[in-house]
Amino acid sequence: MEELAVLPLFFRLKGRPVLVAGASEAAAWKAELLAAAGADVTVCLGGEKACDELLALEKAGRVRLQAVNWQVAEWRDLSLALADCDDDAEAEAFAARARAEGVPFNVIDKPAFCSFQFGSIVNRSPVVVGISTDGAAPILGQAIRRRIETLLPKALAEWAGLAASLREAIGAQLKPGGARRTFWEHFVDLSFSGRPEEDAAERLMTRVTQIATAPQTGSVTLVGAGPGDPELLTLKAMRALQSADVILFDDLISPEILELARREAKRMLVGKRGGRTSCRQEDINRMMLDLARTGKRVVRLKSGDPSVFGRSGEEIAALRQAGIPVSVIPGVTAASALAAGTTTSLTHRDCAQSVRFVTGHSKKGALPDDLDWRAIADPTTTTMFYMGGRTAGEISARLIAEGLSPETPVLIASNISRADEKRWHGTLAGLSEGMKEIGHDNPVLFGVGRVFSRKMAGKEAIDETQAVFHKPVHGVQALPALSC
Repeated sequence: MEELAVLPLFFRLKGRPVLVAGASEAAAWKAELLAAAGADVTVCLGGEKACDELLALEKAGRVRLQAVNWQVAEWRDLSLALADCDDDAEAEAFAARARAEGVPFNVIDKPAFCSFQFGSIVNRSPVVVGISTDGAAPILGQAIRRRIETLLPKALAEWAGLAASLREAIGAQLKPGGARRTFWEHFVDLSFSGRPEEDAAERLMTRVTQIATAPQTGSVTLVGAGPGDPELLTLKAMRALQSADVILFDDLISPEILELARREAKRMLVGKRGGRTSCRQEDINRMMLDLARTGKRVVRLKSGDPSVFGRSGEEIAALRQAGIPVSVIPGVTAASALAAGTTTSLTHRDCAQSVRFVTGHSKKGALPDDLDWRAIADPTTTTMFYMGGRTAGEISARLIAEGLSPETPVLIASNISRADEKRWHGTLAGLSEGMKEIGHDNPVLFGVGRVFSRKMAGKEAIDETQAVFHKPVHGVQALPALSC
């Protein structure tokens, strides 16, 4: 887990004494917030006139106002102490007193004199979301809060209250583990579907009974993680990661994506890389079967899209043959991510009538010997070659031999959508040299077709990554201004 600037904690303040020092609107806002959390709030005015907001809170019975200074107030058994101080000297004195009393403290808008800070809050109580930027950018925290506000329906509070009322009954029927988690995930689906109906509690308990009496079997979900950028994950993929017991992940999965998974989920690397020691597909299939048979919810996390050169067909067949429930969540395939990153239309109507996804190597690592090269060499087709880094020279030669122009634009990329993405833009004749520039340390994708000309893709889009190479190759300018 990456380092945390602060640790988010949630205080249960119901009935607990809290001191607020100050007569200002800022002090009133904090006092109102603490009162909303159920705290017994005493406000020390220090001889100042209370603002209208504080007077309104006192009238409503939410806080208790005292004219005394905080120095002479009762500090014993306080849960929290807050102050709105005019200067650093008073703030330092307040902080010193709080430390001496062993009370967590906060001086409003003076982070140097705080043992804790308030974040932006999204309130769907009992669901409460706190957001902190550690004081670095409060406006950013507020912007994040607004985003979250739009994601969480108001009815979430009602669903959370319903969950609290049923938790004991649910726990009595469902033991901790997969069955209980299955119910709560069903509950989550309902909580985002609208307000609970009058008979919601009865329906939920019926569902509990159904789950409790059903045979407990595991499942496998093949999840597409996309090319690497975690923001390209689908919401459904996120939910699968959050509900997994075990995650079998590819070597290409970025740490940022694994960080989004359920904390308790066991993570197991089952990567396969060309030319390196790797897990055999048969071993991966067996692991999925064994884990699912013990009732585990298994996520098979694959780079890109599972259905595009992800060997999902073999895994699905093995699972179905064993009677294991299996589902697939699609991901953004590398070709789509590259097209988006370079603002290229793979099917630009003036350049391409079709798109082909072609594998660059067979099971043995060589170029497949049964490819229809004449069809692939169609100048009105955009062809995306996956895993073709080590066979790029042969691919170039075969396409040219079948009549495709040596000056056909080519775009090579590795680590697509990641911070260290590399691109090379050139022509079919220079494909081998381009691969030398990009290197073989990471899997590459390259596209062949007129849509990759600078005129169509846009010079700025193709050149925006620093690791773009512009060297002339075999006497052919690497960035030709070709039209379709």
